[in-house]
Amino acid sequence: MKHLILILSFGLWFSAGACSKSVKPEPANSSDEATSSSPGGIAKRRPASIGIVGDSANVNKSVSGGLVLMGGGRDVDAAFKWMIDRSGGGDVVIIRTTGTDAYNPYVNRLGTVNSVETLKIDSRDLANNDTVANIIRNAEMLFIAGGDQSTYINYWRGTKTEKAINYLLNERKAPVGGTSAGCAILGELYYSGENGSVTSSEALQNPYINTVTLYKNDFLKAPYLQQIITDQHYLTREREGRSLVFAGRILKDWNIAAKVIAVDERTAVCIDKDGSAKVYGDYSESRPYSYAYFILTDQAKPPEEFEANKPVIWNKGGKAVAVYEIAASVNGGGNFNIANFNKAEANGGKWYWWWLNNGLLNKTQQ
Repeated sequence: MKHLILILSFGLWFSAGACSKSVKPEPANSSDEATSSSPGGIAKRRPASIGIVGDSANVNKSVSGGLVLMGGGRDVDAAFKWMIDRSGGGDVVIIRTTGTDAYNPYVNRLGTVNSVETLKIDSRDLANNDTVANIIRNAEMLFIAGGDQSTYINYWRGTKTEKAINYLLNERKAPVGGTSAGCAILGELYYSGENGSVTSSEALQNPYINTVTLYKNDFLKAPYLQQIITDQHYLTREREGRSLVFAGRILKDWNIAAKVIAVDERTAVCIDKDGSAKVYGDYSESRPYSYAYFILTDQAKPPEEFEANKPVIWNKGGKAVAVYEIAASVNGGGNFNIANFNKAEANGGKWYWWWLNNGLLNKTQQ
């Protein structure tokens, strides 16, 4: 009996000792740090990453350059497929300052790629992080999500992230695109929205209102987008008038005859490596408002009245600004040469004259 008690006591002591030895659990990932597994099962921590699908090991694929200017709203599948085709099936990186990794599964199912990763770069420290910059530099395709472009400017301008994006654009020549706010920053001339968004009616009545905040040549250097400003959500939010005010301000303040590429929702302008642009989207008779616009100002035709607190007059006999309208299609509508904005080379669309009379927009077909 004594032997039995001794054996039971020893067993209880051994069990208690074994249970007291535990492994400290790994901390949960923070919102700006994701863990992915390499094929060998080694966990790698990547700053700013909020998710990755596919293989986290870097690949090096041949790419073909191209730009996508997307107008916001529902994403255009055909435009993403266009970029994937030019990525060589390599690594896709999405960058943003807010939001989720929802683009990862969406892009991944549209084509064959090595990986899709979202980086939420929401501070200048992260924007200057070497690992973050290297993830961008090693990408075969980059897409800038929508959001608030003023945060992209505040966090990314003048950082290693900016340099990495410009490396992809001009040295690696990988496909790069953006939607809404991500599209707004791709032109070398750009509207920051830092004081809040401006409507057409506000800008047309006072072209120097403090919400018209414009910058030039101090951020991204996309091919063919020199002296070009973009606008988005174009017809949906009735932004035709404000884009003419942007162009008028640039002409008056900087003596630059700017071009405008304006894109409606559910629409994307895809520009190939030679500067040839087509318009992709989901245009249909039931939703006949998916268009892109290519707007040309003329240094010899400045506005007649363009002063603070006065409605804009930019008439020039009803021929102030030439505008080419292209309807989107799934297979790419029309064609426009972004490299030279040559009117004679445009096809598949319609030419208009736009002008402003006492703060009101007028249009007539040429």
